[in-house]
Amino acid sequence: MSEPQKQLLHLVFGGELTSIEGIEFKDLAALDIVGIFPNYATAQAAWKAKAQSSVDNAQMRYFIVHLHRLLDPSTDAAKR
Repeated sequence: MSEPQKQLLHLVFGGELTSIEGIEFKDLAALDIVGIFPNYATAQAAWKAKAQSSVDNAQMRYFIVHLHRLLDPSTDAAKR
């Protein structure tokens, strides 16, 4: 019997940038909040689907935020 996987929350969101050189959004009210996911794999799948759907707009970017690292810094894999 396997143990349940630890929940590592990830947020996926995106929006249109003012420039492809930076990460400033044109309209914060128009941000696309894709969702919060229980692990990186599901967040990455959602991110990939959204990124591919916006491929025609070079200024549209989607990001994955490791919420678990903000909520509990001890879950940061880089510190292990």
